[in-house]
Amino acid sequence: MVIFIAALTFASVAMVISGLSWLFLRRTSLASRRLRVTGGVSSPAQVLTQDSMADFAERVARPINRIVPPSLAEADKLQKQLMQAGYFSHRAPLIFHAIQLVGMFGLPAVTGLVLFLTTELTFLYLMLSAMLAFIIGFFLPRYILKRMILGRQERLTWGLADALDLMVVSMEAGLGINAAMVKVSEELEDAHPDISEEFALANVEIRVGRDRSEALRNLADRTGVDDLRNFVTMLIQADRFGTSIGRAVRVYADSLRTKRRQRAEQAAQKASVKLLLPLTCFLFPTLFIIILGPAAIQIMDAFSGGLSK
Repeated sequence: MVIFIAALTFASVAMVISGLSWLFLRRTSLASRRLRVTGGVSSPAQVLTQDSMADFAERVARPINRIVPPSLAEADKLQKQLMQAGYFSHRAPLIFHAIQLVGMFGLPAVTGLVLFLTTELTFLYLMLSAMLAFIIGFFLPRYILKRMILGRQERLTWGLADALDLMVVSMEAGLGINAAMVKVSEELEDAHPDISEEFALANVEIRVGRDRSEALRNLADRTGVDDLRNFVTMLIQADRFGTSIGRAVRVYADSLRTKRRQRAEQAAQKASVKLLLPLTCFLFPTLFIIILGPAAIQIMDAFSGGLSK
C-alpha cells in the first residue's frame, strides 16, 4: 500500500510540475509566436522547445481527461477564462483540467502519506486532512486562474490609454486603422506586452480574411475588459455609419485618460483606509507596549510590594 501511495505521489508531483512549466513557458498562440520569431524577439529553438514541452504536457494530460472528461459547457467556459488569462492554445483547457484533477487526488495522497509517515494521527484525522487537501486541490487552481485573469485585465486597462494615444497619433499621421493597430502592437511590446499581444492577434485575424468587426469583437471577448469592449463598440459603429474614426478614437482616448486619472485618485484615497488594519494590528500594540510597558511594570511592582507587607 505504501509503494502504491508513493508511486501515485510521484506521478502527481510530476504532472503538476509539467503542467505549471507549460503554463508559464507557453502563453502565446502559434500565430503570435510566428510574429515574434519574424520580429526577432525569440529564436526558433525557443519556440521548438516550448512546442515540445506543450506536446509532453498534452500527452500526460490526455489519459487523465479520458478517465474524467469535462463537460462541453465547462470546457467552453474554461477556454474563455484561459483566453482571458493569456493562454490561447486549444490544449490549455485539457492541461488545466488535468492539473485540477491531479491536485484533487494527488494532494490528498501526498498529505496522507506525509502525515502517516511523520505523525501518529488516527484514521479519522487522516481522513479529515485528506478531505481538506482535496478541497484545496479543487479550489487552488481556479483561484490562481482567477487572480491571473484579474491581473491581466488590470494591465490591459492601464495600458489601453497609452495604446489609444499612440493610435490617434498614427491615424493623424496618415495611417489607416489596421496599420495603426500594427504600429501600436509593435511600439508597446515592451511597455504593455498584453495590449500589444491582443492587437497583434486582432491584426492576424484581419490579415487571414476575417471581417474587421468580427476580429474586434473577438478582441473584446478574449480580454473581458469593459473599456476595451466599449472601444470596440465605438469603432464598429464609427465604421458602420461612416463617421471619422480618428476623431472618435481621439474623443474616446481623452475620456479614457480622464477615467484612468480618476482611478488613480480613487486608489490613492483607498490607500489611507487600507493602512488602518496593519496600523491597528501591528503598530499600535507595539507603541502601547513601549509607552505603557514601564508604567505597568512599576504598578505591578508597587502592588506586589504592598501585598507582601
